[in-house]
Amino acid sequence: MAQVRIASEPRTEFGKGAARRIRRSDRVPAVLYGHGTDTRHLTLPGHDLMLALKGGANTLLEIEIDGETELALPKQVVRDPIKGFFEHLDLLLVKRGEKVTVDVPITVVGDAAPETIVDLQQTTLAVEAEATNIPGGFEVSVDGLQVGASIHASEVSLPSGVTLVADPDLVVVHVMAQVSAEALEAELAEAEAEAGAGAAAAAAAEGEAAAEPAAEGEDAPAAEGGEGASGDAEGKASE
Repeated sequence: MAQVRIASEPRTEFGKGAARRIRRSDRVPAVLYGHGTDTRHLTLPGHDLMLALKGGANTLLEIEIDGETELALPKQVVRDPIKGFFEHLDLLLVKRGEKVTVDVPITVVGDAAPETIVDLQQTTLAVEAEATNIPGGFEVSVDGLQVGASIHASEVSLPSGVTLVADPDLVVVHVMAQVSAEALEAELAEAEAEAGAGAAAAAAAEGEAAAEPAAEGEDAPAAEGGEGASGDAEGKASE
């Protein structure tokens, strides 16, 4: 795994305005904590940090603090959502020989059977490893796998000294049948036909609902007219 030495400076001012000034000077606010020690507030050189973390999120950092060196792992990295520069860093203090739980990236290698699609369902795998010997990544071979085949977490090859933390039955990779253009067009046509039928049925229902009040309105005058004729007949009879 990558291990990089990086110099730090104590952070002496706080707040949003102070953080902006720190970033403008190409430094990154950071906190270092762990092992029951007091949290230490630091600033790290932005360019050096960017180069260091190119090795991956599990890069072990040797932080120089007041003439001493502490080992730390990036626990949380906050980046600007638009420009991508580092806004803040949480560092977890570790010791040599200590075991830590980390998420290690997974890379798919090889070619599955023809007319298949490889679905990488887990991009990382949680494992336990020594802080100074964290794997950079795991390779999962799908060479020759047929439709319906799956690779579970328990089947991923781990180096010596690394143990699986994730659920062993977790599906990491699944191989599916490739959908042909003809089948896709048929599915789209079927969906459009169903949508059209649904729209027609809804329009017919609206038409029936609108016709019912009109029919009721036509019956009302006839009934009134009938009552009026009956009244006239009774009037003539009394005369």
